[in-house]
Amino acid sequence: MGSFLLPVAKAQLHVEWVFPQNEQPKNQPPVLILHGGPGADSRYLRPQLDRVADLGAGRPIYFYDQRGADRSPQDEGEDPPSVAIHVEDVDAVRRYIGVDKVRLLGYSWGALLSMLYATKYPQHVEKLILLSPAPATAEVRQSYQRRMTEAMQRPSVIALRDELARLRETATPEQQRRHRFALAVSSYFVNPRRALELTPFLVKQRLEEAIWKSLGPQFDLRPKLHELAHIPTLVIHGTDDVIPIESAAETARILSAELVALADCGHVPYIEAPEPLFAALTRFLA
Repeated sequence: MGSFLLPVAKAQLHVEWVFPQNEQPKNQPPVLILHGGPGADSRYLRPQLDRVADLGAGRPIYFYDQRGADRSPQDEGEDPPSVAIHVEDVDAVRRYIGVDKVRLLGYSWGALLSMLYATKYPQHVEKLILLSPAPATAEVRQSYQRRMTEAMQRPSVIALRDELARLRETATPEQQRRHRFALAVSSYFVNPRRALELTPFLVKQRLEEAIWKSLGPQFDLRPKLHELAHIPTLVIHGTDDVIPIESAAETARILSAELVALADCGHVPYIEAPEPLFAALTRFLA
């Protein structure tokens, strides 16, 4: 395990890597993992997704914090980055890893970024893994936002809120912070208590807004996805994700990809359904 601050145009990217617990396997292509958010960083994918390094024959895996995150600072006075800049940052990390063709595992917004990267640089993508992918259209994104609001009113979320409120006086400041975070993301889980297992993260609103603004209010990536059908792709999605599984199924169909539907799973499969998730990854990466 190690880290490096990668200089790019008008910013620096915090890159981390994890090698298999044994030796770094020879001739095993690395995997670059793109975090979601947008406006977050890679820490909330860990330690759970570190396990990808040891699946099957094993391989090196790389994470990086997207531009503007605390550990990936921009130059003084720079505006929040657009989608086009994020795509170029992915390519900079690919070159740093030292591969002509990269295996991308994108989670949530990171899956959408993976698709955006592949539409510009298809010659540099060997395989795509889209984990709980963000919608490829603005229309479905609006639907998912409504579903999130509804999910926050579930009896199980209300019960968790009441339980954590009763613990407030005896909880340490760190426990209180984790409780507040868990309640904020509870709509992403079938069982909201599992949100307590997720590494807390902070979304920088300015970074998030810049991404959606640069995509445009009516963005639709589907026409370009047809051009990527030659790239081996795996789509993994929870049946109970607030992002409708129909969205992931349509993306898989356009990409001629396999869709793995994880039953009784929300938006965070690496916590709610790790065994079927890692089984599918082991097979696809073999």
